[in-house]
Amino acid sequence: MIVRAKTILVSLVAAGSVLGLAGAAQAAASGDVVVFSTEAQPLDVYRDPAGCRQLPTAAHVLSNLTDKPVEVYSNPFCLGPSLVVQPGHGTHVPGGAGSFSA
Repeated sequence: MIVRAKTILVSLVAAGSVLGLAGAAQAAASGDVVVFSTEAQPLDVYRDPAGCRQLPTAAHVLSNLTDKPVEVYSNPFCLGPSLVVQPGHGTHVPGGAGSFSA
């Protein structure tokens, strides 16, 4: 009976690991986050962004062209309060040392 319980437990842990990896793979946003800084600079394009990304120093507007919400922060570490930008929407961003996470 103990051997059977161990077998079931090992199977559940293995299945959980596989599902956890699949969930992590799906967590990345698909699409682009586009950041406008100034008329003199090209757009910054972040393709399929994942994790915390620091915004350019002169960033002015962020457009979320991904399939998931993007969070914008007023610091470079993606910590503290954030503004959520839904897919297909945009927002003005803090100048200086802001960041976003997807």
